[in-house]
Amino acid sequence: MDELRERPGPPWRQWVERAGRGPAWRSALLVALFTQVGAGWAAHAQSGRVALDGFARLLLLLGPALLVVRHRYPAAVVYGVSVVTLVYVACGYPYGPVFLSLALACFAAVVAGRRRAAWGAVGLLWAGHLLIGHWLYRWLPPAGDGPTPWAQEVGVTAWVLAVLAVSELVRVRREQWARERSERAAAAKRRVDEERLRIARELHDVLAHSISVINVQAGVGLALLDSDPEQARSALSTIKAASKEALGEVRQVLDTLRSPGEAPRTPAPGLDRLPELVEQAAAAGLRVEVTAEGEAPALPPGVDLAAFRILQEALTNVVRHSGARTARILLGWRPHLLELRVDDDGPASGGASEGGGSGLVGMRERAAALGGAVEAGPREDGGFRVTATLPLKRAVPGEAP
Repeated sequence: MDELRERPGPPWRQWVERAGRGPAWRSALLVALFTQVGAGWAAHAQSGRVALDGFARLLLLLGPALLVVRHRYPAAVVYGVSVVTLVYVACGYPYGPVFLSLALACFAAVVAGRRRAAWGAVGLLWAGHLLIGHWLYRWLPPAGDGPTPWAQEVGVTAWVLAVLAVSELVRVRREQWARERSERAAAAKRRVDEERLRIARELHDVLAHSISVINVQAGVGLALLDSDPEQARSALSTIKAASKEALGEVRQVLDTLRSPGEAPRTPAPGLDRLPELVEQAAAAGLRVEVTAEGEAPALPPGVDLAAFRILQEALTNVVRHSGARTARILLGWRPHLLELRVDDDGPASGGASEGGGSGLVGMRERAAALGGAVEAGPREDGGFRVTATLPLKRAVPGEAP
């Protein structure tokens, strides 16, 4: 779904997120070529160092070669490259791009979560360089070499810290972006689940109400088919009207699945269609009395739809599960609150008489989504009562109810 698609970030962020995920041999090959060429330039620029020979070229190839498996064995590779680099320095070869392999191995280790290995390998190189430059230089090539200037040691230390700092920064940013992606995916999944529940509630309310009316009228039609054809014809007409309305509402719900994000072709039902519910209930043999208390304000679309569906489901339950022939609806307009109450005098005719049916669960979910509540259960004087309270948000001027 569109909500689950990742939007590409800036180019630098895409590079950081992809770092360490592509084929390792490509970057290793580039490092090997650059090291070989760059070491030649460094040899011409640095006098007094040992000239590059076959062993030097081998060491310059061995470091990049280890990088090929840095994603699989990050700790072993970073230590191996550190040792190779230390051997190169101990042999007196010119400084230069040889340190690039270690920087890349350190970066891969830190990003892979092997921070101790990266710090240990870089610390090994730094300590070894310090030892060679101030003690072992007497016995190592080139001949007649003196101690390493402390300014150079400061530069090496700064380089080491810079490599570690950049690696740690990339690791932290990648972890942060991974958490953000996970949170976005969870939020998108939550929206998808909520939409799925909304569609399920809509289909249940539409089908349960219409099929209940159709079932009652079909029974009436069959019972009166021979004795009272006109009454049977009226029952069949009611079945036709109820099925047509149900098909229209089901089509509207399904259209939202076929064309997500588009506005519905027909407005969602609301309390303005309450007379239709009363007529359908009357066709099913249930007389409905409607009373209102207070002045009705303009309702937000969500509250209007929820109120209609709750009343629809409540009347459906009376038709299906009660022997009552009369139901009473009370619309109570309170300050910032709409109270709905549906009463019948019973008796219960079976089914979910204690408020545990899936229809009542759907009513509770609708009300809870708006910050309201639904209570349902038998009355003390007999019959059944459904009470719903829906908070009213302050209507936006000019907003359609």
